[in-house]
Amino acid sequence: MKAVAEALTSLNQDEINQLEINGCVSILNTQYSILLDDVEIIAEDVPGWQVANLGKLTVALDVTLSTELKQEGIARELVNRIQNIRKDLNFEVTDKIDVRIKNHPHIAEAIKNNLSYICDEILANSFELDNDLHSGEKVEIDANQLLISITKA
Repeated sequence: MKAVAEALTSLNQDEINQLEINGCVSILNTQYSILLDDVEIIAEDVPGWQVANLGKLTVALDVTLSTELKQEGIARELVNRIQNIRKDLNFEVTDKIDVRIKNHPHIAEAIKNNLSYICDEILANSFELDNDLHSGEKVEIDANQLLISITKA
């Protein structure tokens, strides 16, 4: 049994495919075969990938978060926070706004790289990172406190 177990774990991808297609595979260069019903074929996660399978279908998804994806997430969170502030201030959905945000190193790059998306989503006429902002609404994004000031344009 030990030799059979070692032979099974050492099957390469082509041999596993042959087993799935033909329903059996010869092992140890002998007349003996392993049937598909004798084994369970499972997909294992590869670091940085999420793998799922259903029958003969296998899907692998790269779950590594790039800098661009993280910044896009920050931009979406910022849009959400600004939209909530608009709502709290009883602005109309179609009101154009001017936005000032206290400059914060964690979000500045995300804002710069996604500025047109942010402005389009919140209907901003102007959007400014301000080092001297002292009043406005406090919000939190990724455990970072931000100060946001919104006025109708």
